[in-house]
Amino acid sequence: MNFVPCVTWIKQGVARRVPEKVSITKEELKLIIEENKQQLRSLEADEGSEEGSDSNPENDHDGHVSDEYDMDNYDEEDDSAVKPLAGLAGLTLYASNEEDPHMTIKDEDDEDDEDFEIHTDDNLIVVSHVEADCSELDVYVYNDAKNYLYVHHSIMLSSVALCTEWLNFDPAEETPANLIAVGNMTPVIEIWDVDVVDCLEPVFKLGESHTNKKTKRVKKNDSLGHTDAVLDLSWNKTIRNFLASASADNTVALWDMAEGTVVRSINQFTDKVQTLEWHPAEAQTLLAGSYDNTAKLFDCRIEDQTKKIWTLDGEVERVLWDHHNPFYFYASTDKGFVYAVDVRATDPVWTISAHSMACTGLTLSSKSAGCLMTASTDKTVKVWDIRTAPIFVSEKSMNMGELYCLQASPDSAFTICCGGDNRSKNFGVRDMSSVTTRFQAASTDSMNSEIPEAVNSPSTSAANFVSKLGKKNKPKHLKRKQQQQNELTKDLMK
Repeated sequence: MNFVPCVTWIKQGVARRVPEKVSITKEELKLIIEENKQQLRSLEADEGSEEGSDSNPENDHDGHVSDEYDMDNYDEEDDSAVKPLAGLAGLTLYASNEEDPHMTIKDEDDEDDEDFEIHTDDNLIVVSHVEADCSELDVYVYNDAKNYLYVHHSIMLSSVALCTEWLNFDPAEETPANLIAVGNMTPVIEIWDVDVVDCLEPVFKLGESHTNKKTKRVKKNDSLGHTDAVLDLSWNKTIRNFLASASADNTVALWDMAEGTVVRSINQFTDKVQTLEWHPAEAQTLLAGSYDNTAKLFDCRIEDQTKKIWTLDGEVERVLWDHHNPFYFYASTDKGFVYAVDVRATDPVWTISAHSMACTGLTLSSKSAGCLMTASTDKTVKVWDIRTAPIFVSEKSMNMGELYCLQASPDSAFTICCGGDNRSKNFGVRDMSSVTTRFQAASTDSMNSEIPEAVNSPSTSAANFVSKLGKKNKPKHLKRKQQQQNELTKDLMK
């Protein structure tokens, strides 16, 4: 098993010029390793005690997730694959190279300062990489103008990361941060600091694991978050302390990261919620897609009320708002179809059979209006011109096996990155500028045109949005100055 389930771009100029390095003593490291080792042993013991018991079919939510990434063969890898517990056991004995008799080359401060420094024209790309029993986030540095790409540092994870989302809200800091939220095979969301190298713990976590060990039966408590794997995440850029999560437990959770709690749980789906995204202009409007073949639009000010529903042909793989035309969104399915939907209409505007297999990637150029790119488990990426009717432009085989994710650069019109399951090459950045002539008429001005006031509903302020959630869940005043915080967000925190 060697694949990349998700990728996330980080805009130029966001990262610290010189990332911070964690410095801990050997004794502290040994203590951390021992604690994690005991945790792993406890988990293994729990799994062993559950093998003889029958699982509850009603709560067997993660079957489809396992199928998508071939998790059924997770334990059938070569015996030589690295096991996390074995690695920790070794580290317990040797917390540094100086203590390890098997290491002939001792620790030296041999880092290339130039590669360690992040330049203002560098992008970061956070890549979830799963190999055998190991899961990590590889943080790449990419420079489009100077044409370089390399791994800057990695973050070891305790579970397979299924989705990642960049955000800049840290409840413990006054200034905007550079964080990555990670959803994995557990109900817990981890938020890591991308500007810290060699970190061993996330900045904070949302949710908790609460499975009954004897029966695997889960008692749902909306205030605690999810009860199964987190399949997608979306950060609200207007109300910065709000994060939405989609789960295999058939629900969507709205998190107030300032309090670390769920302020609303949406239970309007009959199957796993695979994908979701906040509207780019309307703070209260959330779009979500599910394995139950529906895409649903929610006004999050109103509890348990779906604004609109569209039934599609197949399980919904991805949903995507059009940031050039925010009345529109796009949805892809496991049958390879892509739908364009005007939220003011009942039926889709158009449908294309984009791929012969599941369309797992859906992204729009950040700089060129009408340039839609799709990726699929049929191992190809396709480019479409959707400025009027959808027109096929080009197709490229990425040589990365089945493709699981695709995302366009936030700073370059035709640069994308994607991930797949080719063991020898499962991640790459590609320049799709061969289609430039097709889209040269799409100017930057068209992207920056005025955003309509509302998407089929009255506009709202952040303060009104929060007040609609109810006094009980209203975030407390944080009592600190927020840099680069507009009046809308300040109203939220009162």
